[in-house]
Amino acid sequence: MQAHAIAAAGLASAAARFDASARRTAADPLGDLAGETVERIEAEVAFEANAAVLRSTDRMAGTLLDMLA
Repeated sequence: MQAHAIAAAGLASAAARFDASARRTAADPLGDLAGETVERIEAEVAFEANAAVLRSTDRMAGTLLDMLA
C-alpha cells in the first residue's frame, strides 16, 4: 500500500527532526530554547499522525482480508 510507505517515511522524518532538535539543544543549551521546543512538539505531533495512518491502513487491510475470506 502506498499509504503505508508514505506513513513510514513520515515516521522516519519526524524522528529525524526530533533528534536533530535535541542535538542542537544539547550542543547549545542557551540557544533558541523556545524554537527548539516548538520543533520537537511539531515532530511529536507529526510522528503521532503518521502512526495513526499506519494503524488505519492496517485496520483497512485487515477488514479487506476478512471480506475476502
